[in-house]
Amino acid sequence: VQLQASGGGLVQAGGSLRLSCAASGRTFSNLGMGWFRQAPGKDREFVATINSSGSRTSISDSVKGRFTISRDNPKNTVDLQMNTLKPENTAVYYCAADRTPWGSSKESEYDYWGQGTLVTVSS
Repeated sequence: VQLQASGGGLVQAGGSLRLSCAASGRTFSNLGMGWFRQAPGKDREFVATINSSGSRTSISDSVKGRFTISRDNPKNTVDLQMNTLKPENTAVYYCAADRTPWGSSKESEYDYWGQGTLVTVSS
C-alpha cells in the first residue's frame, strides 16, 4: 500500500485544516486506517482511527471534540478534519494503513505509513 498525505501547512491558533491521505496498491476498503503525529522532540502518538467501512472511529482524548476522521472508499482517501487548532498540535502528521479492517490506536498494528505532512500552528 502506498500512502500520500497532504493538506498540512501554517495556520493560526483557532483555525482549521483538513488533512487528506490518498491510498493505492491494495483494496482500500478492506483496511483500517489511522492518523498519528510526531511533535518536535517527542514520540509519535495516536490521533485517530477508522475501520474499513467507516462505521467506527476512535479519537485521542487530547483532540476529541476538535478532530474528526472520515473516509471515502470509492476515492481511496481518508481525511482528518482539525478544528480549533492549538500551538501544541504542531507536528508532522502521518497516515497509516492497518493490517486488519478494524483500525487501532497502536502503532504496531500498522504495516504501511505515509511520508507525513507538517502542521504548524502559530499562537
